[in-house]
Amino acid sequence: MPFDEIEYMRWLRQAQHSLESSKRDMEIGDHDWSCFKAQQATEFAVKGLLYGIGITAVGHSVSKLLGELEANGITVDKAVLSAARVLDRHYIPARYPNAHVGGAPFEFYDENASKQATKEAIRIIEFVKDVAKRWVR
Repeated sequence: MPFDEIEYMRWLRQAQHSLESSKRDMEIGDHDWSCFKAQQATEFAVKGLLYGIGITAVGHSVSKLLGELEANGITVDKAVLSAARVLDRHYIPARYPNAHVGGAPFEFYDENASKQATKEAIRIIEFVKDVAKRWVR
C-alpha cells in the first residue's frame, strides 16, 4: 500500500497547530491546557503517521499508538516511549475536576509541567517526521 501523504500531512499540520497553541497557553499560565494540548499534538502526529502507512489509528494513548507502529516494524526508541508515557498522563487529569481528589485541574499544573510536556511533544513529533521521511519527499 502506498504512503498516504495527504492524510499524513493533514494530521501533522493539526499536530503542529496544537503544539503552537500549547506553547501559547504555557506563556499565559494556562498550564493545564498546555499539557493537554501537548498530548493532543503528539496523538495527532502519531495517528497521522499510522494513517499514512495504512493503519487505522484507534484510541488516545500515545504509548499504545506507538505500540501499533512497533507492531508494524517501525522501531521506537525508549526516549520516545518514555515521552509518550509522560504525555498520556495529561489526557484526562488536565481536563476533568473529578480526576483529582480535590480542587480543579488548573490547580495541579504549573510551568514546569508545561515545559516538560512541550519538550516531550517536540521529541515525539520530530520522531514522527523522521520516520515519515522514508515515504515523504
